[in-house]
Amino acid sequence: MHFPIAVRYCLIVLTTVALASCGFHLRSDKTLPSDINYLHLESSTRNAPLIRALTVRMGVYQIDGGTEANPAYQDSTITLRLQPEKLDRRLLSVFSTGQVAEYELIYGVRYTVTLPDGTQIENFFEVLREYQDDPDQVLAKSRELNLVLSEMRVEAADRIIRLLSSQYSQG
Repeated sequence: MHFPIAVRYCLIVLTTVALASCGFHLRSDKTLPSDINYLHLESSTRNAPLIRALTVRMGVYQIDGGTEANPAYQDSTITLRLQPEKLDRRLLSVFSTGQVAEYELIYGVRYTVTLPDGTQIENFFEVLREYQDDPDQVLAKSRELNLVLSEMRVEAADRIIRLLSSQYSQG
């Protein structure tokens, strides 16, 4: 089925307007502004799992940075100070025997961003996942829980980088 050219143009314009009105925009290849050369990560625990996840994700987003300060980029460094991670569980359902069947895992992340001009921005968010427990398969469920937590940390790292980009452009 072929549409007339005018109909095609109307569809393109309507689609563009709809996407623009909902706030959609294409992500650029550079996550942080061009005047930022380094992302310094700080945490009370040097090898915290979220620090490791952030370091890996920074490589994916091609962001230069790490846990050591770089004096060469002192005037163009954003410092990200992570607070200790928080993991909670909320009961969702139980078996007829009274044993827990399903949890909601709540991974809380609190951090402070210090921009090159000294401005500090504090942020907190949660990553949620449902987790089904099976008391008959403890070892398998333990490994699954570790995998779910790892995925939650990767999602948190991605979210921090996206929030950092948007906060810096607002700041």
